Amino acid sequence: MISTRGRYAIRVMIDLAENDQGRFIPLRDIAERQQISKKYLEIIMKDMVAGGLVTGASGKGGGYRLCRRPEEYTLDEILELMEGTISPVACLASGSNTCPRRDQCQTLSLWTEYDRVVHDFFHSKKLSDLVSR
Repeated sequence: MISTRGRYAIRVMIDLAENDQGRFIPLRDIAERQQISKKYLEIIMKDMVAGGLVTGASGKGGGYRLCRRPEEYTLDEILELMEGTISPVACLASGSNTCPRRDQCQTLSLWTEYDRVVHDFFHSKKLSDLVSR
């Protein structure tokens, strides 16, 4: 399941793309438009800046903006930054230890196929696909 962190991050990225006028967009404006707590967005934005999805500037004229064009972002990179792995089972998560039952697991092929479908779906979707201009 995708948490509010992942869902809100996508909404913020859409907001930044739709309201891009070549300047930083204040967090309070994003919070108002998206009806998300400014305090919660501060936490999310900190992770998005650290992850290289957006740049931020403080002070007068500060705020946030995208680092790249909307068509250069895939939804899976946004979700994986905010959620960690979106794999359906722990044994398929990147960096996980190999399951000792891997050779005997009758469900591994099911989870592997499901994982591939989800990954391919979100990888094929660009931020620009969600932006209405």
